[in-house]
Amino acid sequence: MSTAFTLPRADGVLPAQWIRKAIGAGIVTAADPIPDRNIQPASLDLRLGDEAYRLRASFLAGATTVERKLEEFAVGPPIDLRNGAILERNRPYLIPLQERLALPENLRALANPKSSTGRLDVFTRVITDHSFQFDEIRKEYHGQLWLEVVPRSFTIMVRTGITLNQLRLRAGDARVSDDEVRELHKQDTLLYRGETPVSLDNFRTHDGLFLSLDLRHEAGRSVGWEAKRNSRLLDLSRLDHYDPEEFWDPVYPGRDSHVVLEPEAFYLLLSDEAVRIPPSLAAEMTAYDPTSGELRTHYAGFFDPGFGHDPIFHGSRAALEIRAHDVAFAIEHRQRVCKLRFERMLEEPDITYGAGLGSNYQAQEATLSKHFKFERTKLGGQLAIDLEP
Repeated sequence: MSTAFTLPRADGVLPAQWIRKAIGAGIVTAADPIPDRNIQPASLDLRLGDEAYRLRASFLAGATTVERKLEEFAVGPPIDLRNGAILERNRPYLIPLQERLALPENLRALANPKSSTGRLDVFTRVITDHSFQFDEIRKEYHGQLWLEVVPRSFTIMVRTGITLNQLRLRAGDARVSDDEVRELHKQDTLLYRGETPVSLDNFRTHDGLFLSLDLRHEAGRSVGWEAKRNSRLLDLSRLDHYDPEEFWDPVYPGRDSHVVLEPEAFYLLLSDEAVRIPPSLAAEMTAYDPTSGELRTHYAGFFDPGFGHDPIFHGSRAALEIRAHDVAFAIEHRQRVCKLRFERMLEEPDITYGAGLGSNYQAQEATLSKHFKFERTKLGGQLAIDLEP
């Protein structure tokens, strides 16, 4: 390592300034310099490498290396990504990432899809050598990072250097208890409905803070989008480019404010509550509890410090990516479908989520990713602010 790396305390998520120090210390390395724009308030965007491998099945490395497993599961020669390449729907691909890790004893890492990746229904997860887990990277791991990529709703084009997922570095136990979350809400509001803080009677926690759906019926008001089947190619390097109507159908709730989800269809909806993440905290959307229904919510889980925490508005609503499984499933207005788990930052970051950083989804009133035309992205009669964690 090229510089010393001594943390100021034992527990917390590393903020941007400490991610830069981790890069300087050789904890995160890459053949090409890591762009400063890829350093987020509490995470690092990871870049695709030069090749992709078609897989006949997803896998974990287990007791061996990813390269050894590739010998068994790769189908055909590698795909060159340097000039762009097409990844087909429902086919798993494995792509070496440009960044490598050399984690010390006191750091662990967690990966998650970027918000725009989840909103396009592109399923991603990181795998590493000698591991039986996706996305969780153990302390003292030294080696290559690989990204499994499965386009679900759309055929996509990707190229070297595109970022589809993010990495968080953690020291110790950074979790914030439910009691602490409730106290924080009293001091610095974490949830709003409209311009009103959510009352403690409606502020529900259980190993995380519950969020619910906005499915309120109002004549002519759409509440989200359903992905069309068999749309045309979507190039992930093109921003503010595509007409939403070519890829999505609007979702309208019934008169009793409910929506019936079709099996395996993909939906983008909004939380009823607006979220505020103080600079001293980060958050992660947790996997859906299957006891509450046969669906999965939120494929992209990181919320950065500063998300929705701006004096000119009252929080930002969360975009929820939802897929029902097996049977049609009815969801209702203000039904709780997901949870936020909060973590302490090691220090407040020197950059926070928001307009100053060029964040894409601050103050959002719509759910589509930054690849779709701003002026055509409308929800509930309001112009979308296409500025997630």
